[in-house]
Amino acid sequence: MPSWHVQVQFHLVTFLCPRTEDRLRQDQVGLTLHVIPIHKGGDRSLVTNYRPVSLTSVVCKQMEHVKTSYLRQVWNKSDWLYEGQHGFSSGYSCESQVITVGQDIADSLDNGDRIDAIIIDFSKAFDLVLHGRLLTKIANSEVDCRVVVWIRKFLLGRTQRVRVGEHLSEEVRATSGVPQGSVLGLLLFLAYVNDISMNIESIIRLFADDCVIYRKMIKKEDIEKLQKDLDRLGE
Repeated sequence: MPSWHVQVQFHLVTFLCPRTEDRLRQDQVGLTLHVIPIHKGGDRSLVTNYRPVSLTSVVCKQMEHVKTSYLRQVWNKSDWLYEGQHGFSSGYSCESQVITVGQDIADSLDNGDRIDAIIIDFSKAFDLVLHGRLLTKIANSEVDCRVVVWIRKFLLGRTQRVRVGEHLSEEVRATSGVPQGSVLGLLLFLAYVNDISMNIESIIRLFADDCVIYRKMIKKEDIEKLQKDLDRLGE
């Protein structure tokens, strides 16, 4: 990406941030989300079988698109995003994750090595994102401070209510998590789990919150190291 393109995007972001912020304060539409439950399958009477999709206002979505484009350009330029993350990144997909893991396993088997792998699905991962920790990570990623302030107000000032047909629940404040179904939410989640491989000796590949961790079992100590890595992921 040419440097001038990043500069243009930066000036557009800093120009729009205060104006969109003023508009959101005027009508509060952008900060109140309507959550639509989307059935994933199974028993429709179970709440756990629904995925919450958040609907933001048109004004908010426009700004989310600008911020998302800016963040991707900054992080791609600095190679900040974890290379083992295959979710929602240009050139990566669920298929690329499967191919990479499959190739690693095939290479080990060809060499006569045993390999142990554990597949992990973090429960309610998008809902449990801690806002303070997320904002600290973004602030340390060479992103302009004014963009960080906008994201902070987008997350901390957010309220939500569930809509089923024509019925609306009471409005509640969202104290954690990123809005699923929003333009920016997925990228914010990638930023939150970006340091997942820190202090981990085994190999980790992800597709958003779906994780596989594996290691060659050459020595007896490798079993203990893999277990230690699993314990670190659970901390």
